[in-house]
Amino acid sequence: MSKKKTAAIVLAAGLGTRMKSKLPKVMHPVAGHPMVNHLLDTLGRMHVDRVVVVIGPDMPELEAAVAPHPTVVQHERLGTGHAVRVGLDALGPFKGDVLVLYGDTPLITERTLNAMLEAREPVEGRPAPAVVVLGFTPEDPAAYGRLVVDEEDGELLAIVEFNDASPEERAIDLCNSGVMCFDGGLVEQLVARIGNDNAKGEYYLTDAVHLAREDGFACAAVEGDEEELIGVNSRAELAMVETLIQDRLREKAMKNGCTLIDPSTVYFSYDTKIGKDVVVEPGVFFGPGVTVKDDVTIKAYSHIEGAVVKSGAVVGPYARLRPGADIGKDARVGNFVEIKNAEVEDGAKVNHLTYIGDATVGAKANVGAGTITCNYDGFLKSRTVIGRGAFIGSNTALVAPVSIGDGAIVGAGSTITRDVDENAIVTTRAEQKQARGAAESYRERKRAEKEKRQKG
Repeated sequence: MSKKKTAAIVLAAGLGTRMKSKLPKVMHPVAGHPMVNHLLDTLGRMHVDRVVVVIGPDMPELEAAVAPHPTVVQHERLGTGHAVRVGLDALGPFKGDVLVLYGDTPLITERTLNAMLEAREPVEGRPAPAVVVLGFTPEDPAAYGRLVVDEEDGELLAIVEFNDASPEERAIDLCNSGVMCFDGGLVEQLVARIGNDNAKGEYYLTDAVHLAREDGFACAAVEGDEEELIGVNSRAELAMVETLIQDRLREKAMKNGCTLIDPSTVYFSYDTKIGKDVVVEPGVFFGPGVTVKDDVTIKAYSHIEGAVVKSGAVVGPYARLRPGADIGKDARVGNFVEIKNAEVEDGAKVNHLTYIGDATVGAKANVGAGTITCNYDGFLKSRTVIGRGAFIGSNTALVAPVSIGDGAIVGAGSTITRDVDENAIVTTRAEQKQARGAAESYRERKRAEKEKRQKG
């Protein structure tokens, strides 16, 4: 990356009417993260010195999402040139490079942006270009604006809109992405001179190239991948970008030592952390805030969010780990088990059809099938503590707040409302009663009742 200081103006004021949503377009999530935040994260990894986000009126959720970066409101949507002018007013005088980016292009990479910054450097005695434009070569150039580049020295000569292009210019396959990098000392004067003498009466940022060349400054083009520059304007494009970013995340996980048995069925969030020698079976969904340590197995069709799974643990199949779940080393969380805001300590087992919420399950404890921690009384939530090495029989209800001592045994079918001492055995089942021969007489009585109803 350039040693000069770098600023970025992120354009995010668009309503995204084709999304048919009350939510600002750039707030729609991709891999569990608003698409504008993917771009801001990329700028953060590049250590960009200043970022200003241009938003539209009445977008408080967007303002909160991009914090602590400052925002400025574009009250009138008069084109990209006008939006950048609004951003420059907030940025103020800046000596360095100024990137102009779009909040609805979450896939653009550090490598591509760094290439633009490098292109702003002088080469072999030639002055640094005043403007660098990011181009791409799509499979179908369609109606994109074309970048006209000098074949001898590679200098960018013009950006020609498709409707204004000659047949020779339309044959050019290098297209304009809209992403630009400016000399911070020139950008304000260039943008200020952009006019709106066109059919829409808008200020187009692309005119900056013509103005810079008119003033005797060089311009340049850098080519990026088409995939990186997909802008999201519809739900279909949102789904396309989701597919592409999931492919990136899957590839990253496998590259770092994770086995995905059926990669296309596993969904990651932008911040999922996966260790080495982890095996993830088909149909697993990772929501935001998940950390999985080494040597873990996540069995099929599990849903995990806001949770930590430590080394050697096995989760699933069909398990749900909700925010605050902390699964210890070599622990077992089995099929149809839900864990919420609870610690399952090292070696503990919660294997079947169980809900553990607002609780601690001690090391090497064993919780039987159908057990629930009754953590909510309709007003308040309370905690349950299950001691180390305790055994909880099947179909037990633990009514919080309650504590089960280390090594205690709770008989199946119990409802526990008071603390249990360590190494105690406790049951709360009603006394079992038996009426000999009653079953046959019951059946005879019911058969007669059924026959009577059928005749009646």
